Amino acid sequence: MDYFRYVRGELFAEDVPVEALIEEYGTPLYVYSHRTLARHLDAYAHAFAEVPHIVCFAAKANSNSAILRLVARHGGGADIVSGGELYRALRVGIPPEKIVYAGVGKTDDEIRYALGKRILMFNVESGQELERINAVAGRMGVKAPVALRINPDIDPETHPYISTGLRKHKFGIPIENALEYYRLAKRLENVEIIGVHKHIGSQITRVSPFVDALQRVLVLVESLRAEGIGLRYLDIGGGLGIQYNDERPPHPKELARRLLPLLRGREITLIMEPGRSIAGNAGILLTKVLYLKRGDDREFVIVDAGMNDLMRPTLYDAYHHIAPVRKNRRRKITADIVGPVCESGDFLARNREINRVEQGEYLAVMSAGAYGFSMSSNYNSRPRPAEVLVRGGEHYVIRKRETYRDLVRGEVIPDFLQ
Repeated sequence: MDYFRYVRGELFAEDVPVEALIEEYGTPLYVYSHRTLARHLDAYAHAFAEVPHIVCFAAKANSNSAILRLVARHGGGADIVSGGELYRALRVGIPPEKIVYAGVGKTDDEIRYALGKRILMFNVESGQELERINAVAGRMGVKAPVALRINPDIDPETHPYISTGLRKHKFGIPIENALEYYRLAKRLENVEIIGVHKHIGSQITRVSPFVDALQRVLVLVESLRAEGIGLRYLDIGGGLGIQYNDERPPHPKELARRLLPLLRGREITLIMEPGRSIAGNAGILLTKVLYLKRGDDREFVIVDAGMNDLMRPTLYDAYHHIAPVRKNRRRKITADIVGPVCESGDFLARNREINRVEQGEYLAVMSAGAYGFSMSSNYNSRPRPAEVLVRGGEHYVIRKRETYRDLVRGEVIPDFLQ
């Protein structure tokens, strides 16, 4: 069931009319569906139920505390890439033994923080990082649990900016050099090898790249076993896509159907790191039409949400379906839907065919629950939107709208300028 749907021509979020949310909270406004988030988390848990597994939600997709708390309540963990994400995850009750730490640039402070909290493991991206973790752990008198992130040189057939599994990318250790780095890890006194990790990209809409990557990693697992290096965890990353436009991405149960035959009989715990496929279609961004403007060769619909609120269209030329909050039968127009930010790249859609809208009406940018607010900024000194979680007929503010005072919090004018 789609929990963002029209009822007699009016858009609802679960059982709440979206216009009621706009009246109470204003625009721009992020709205999330509790039922959708819960359904997507449960889909992974059920699909992979026959093998030991942990669903570690990719916090970078949506790091709001309420969303992470919902993940914790459903038994999930967290895939983190910074000390800040670790703080967020622990604060809402995600157990440290369900937290995996990825990212190519971990600092000493972040490594110490994670070791002190006894997270499940670090996904190590380079030889120097491995040696740094070993040194920090040694000074603390502990052993650091590690998995090496392997780059399997598999093309995920997605946008180049969110592809991470090819040899040319900055992520991970080339699979042909993996044995060398595992041997190094085995020699280090303050690390404990417990796993292997791979992640080939994001918004992947076919199962075959996942299968190909896993097959390559499992060959490595057998080679490690022959060298006396047994692994307890196999982290297959995330990356399963969602429908933004006309994509037909696989369901988690289809992914499981193809991967489970490769995993049965292995004494290893599976870790998955879904982000977009949990949160993407669980959220929308609501925006108000400020002005209509006719250019030489196109029309412009100017709205109050900009690239600072939703970066994906500008950054990736990504498509988001844009729908009226109230349906109408006006004539079709082709327009650029643009924001108020002082950049030519500030757009939510270009050359988009929509029913003509009027000044003061509202639009919903769909599939904005992942990499929406989490990538937002205060560019042009614009306060960031509020976030609201809908559960049935109830709705809750899970982040207050920023104020102008929030924009300057932390800034200090030195005495000589007083």
